[in-house]
Amino acid sequence: MELQQDSFIKEKKVIVAGSGVSGMGAVGLLSKLQASIVLYDENNKQTREDVERKLPDGARPEIILGDLTDSALADAKLMVVSPGIPLDSPCVRKAKEAGICIWGELELAYQCARGKLAAITGTNGKTTTTALVGEMLKSYYDSTFVVGNIGIPYTSVALDMVSGSVTVAEVSSFQLETIREFAPQVTAILNITPDHLNRHKTLENYIAVKESITKNQHEGDTCVLNYEDEELRRFGEELSLKVVFFSSRRKLERGIYLEDEMITWRTEQDTIPIVKVSELSIVGIHNVENVMAATAIAASMGVPIENIRKTVRDFQGVEHRVEFVRDKNNVLYYNDSKGTNPDASVQAIRAMTRPTLLIGGGYDKQSEFGAYIDAFEGKIRYLVLLGATKDKIAKAAREKGFTDIIMVDSLEEAVKVCAERAMPGDAVLLSPACASWDMFQSYEERGRLFKEYVNTL
Repeated sequence: MELQQDSFIKEKKVIVAGSGVSGMGAVGLLSKLQASIVLYDENNKQTREDVERKLPDGARPEIILGDLTDSALADAKLMVVSPGIPLDSPCVRKAKEAGICIWGELELAYQCARGKLAAITGTNGKTTTTALVGEMLKSYYDSTFVVGNIGIPYTSVALDMVSGSVTVAEVSSFQLETIREFAPQVTAILNITPDHLNRHKTLENYIAVKESITKNQHEGDTCVLNYEDEELRRFGEELSLKVVFFSSRRKLERGIYLEDEMITWRTEQDTIPIVKVSELSIVGIHNVENVMAATAIAASMGVPIENIRKTVRDFQGVEHRVEFVRDKNNVLYYNDSKGTNPDASVQAIRAMTRPTLLIGGGYDKQSEFGAYIDAFEGKIRYLVLLGATKDKIAKAAREKGFTDIIMVDSLEEAVKVCAERAMPGDAVLLSPACASWDMFQSYEERGRLFKEYVNTL
C-alpha cells in the first residue's frame, strides 16, 4: 500500500495507538492530511484532559482510553502503532483480525517525506552517530532534517521536506518491526549485542529486526556496517548492496579503519586520511567507531570529505552520552544516562581514564551483567546501585569477586554517596546499564536530574 502524500489518508479513518511523543507526532501529521483520527491509549489512569493537553495544534481526534471497542475499529483503514506498543498486544491483534493495515510512525513519515534518507540503527552509538551525521549534512545541504529516536519525531517534519532535502533518522528495533516500504538510500547498523530481549524474546529475533533496515533498499544503495561485529560482517558479505565496512581493530582493504591513531578511508581509487583520534572531543574507542560510521554515511550522502573533517573536529558529543558535567575538587563527574544496556555502559567504563565510582541499576530488560562487571578491570573503586536491578547486578558482581558495593534508594543519594567517597583524581560515572523506566520517565530525565544533583553539591 503506497501513500502519495494524502490520497490514501484524506478523510479515511485512522487509529493512532499510543499517546506519547510518537503518537502525538502521528496525530499531527494525520491531521494535516485530513484523516479522521481515533487516538487510542490503553492507559485509562490518565484523563481525557491529560491527553488533550498534549495534542498538536489544530488536532481534534476522537480519544479512547482503556479498551479498544469493535465500534472504534469499524471502517478503520490503518492503525499507526507507537514503538512502545508490542505487536502482540491486544489492541494490535484485534486490529489485525479486523483486517486493518498496521504501520508504525516511521513508515507513516517515510510515505509522506521527500528527498534522500539515511537511517541508522544498532544497539549502541545511534544517537551520537545520528547527531554527527546531522551536523555533517547541515554543513553542505540547505534543507537538512535530523529525526527519530534522537528526539524529533519523523512525522513532525515529514511534510516540510522537499525533493532536495536530506534526512538522517535514528531508528530503533521497535520502529523497524512495523516497516513496510521504508527504503533509505543509506543505512547503517553500528553493532548488535543482546538488548530488549523482554520484547524480542530471542537474540535471533532481535538481529533479524535490526538487519531488516536494509530489506527494501535497491541495488546501488549503501549499507554501512561494523566489520568487528561477526554477525554484521557475515551479513554484509551476503548483501547485494554497496557495503562500506569500518573497523577500529584492523586495516581494511576497502573501508574505514584506524591506523597509527589516524582514521583512514581506503577506496578503490585512493587512501584518504580523515582525522587523528587526538583531534576528537568525544572520548573512547566506541566514539572512534561512531566517527567512522558517520563519515561513511555522510560521504555516501554526498558530503565532501573536507566538510566531514571540519565537522568531526568541531563536534562536542551529545547530551547524556559520557557527557562531562563538572570538576569538583579534582573529581570529574560524567553523565552516561544513555547507557541503557550493559554493552553501552561497558563502552563508557572503558572511556574512563581515572579510578571511577560507578552508579548503576534501573529497569530490568532481562539483561545479563557479567560483561558489565568484567569491564571494571581494577578501574572501579565503588559500585553504587539503585533501581529494580540493583540486587541482580550486586549478585553478578559478587560472583566475580567484586564486593565494594553500596546500595541506595535514590539517584540523589547515589550522588551524595559518591561525593563523600571520591578522592581527588577520581571520576564519578552514571552509566546504569539499564533503562530508566522503573524510577524515571526517560533516560533524559534521569540524566538531567543527575546533572542537577552534581551541580548543587
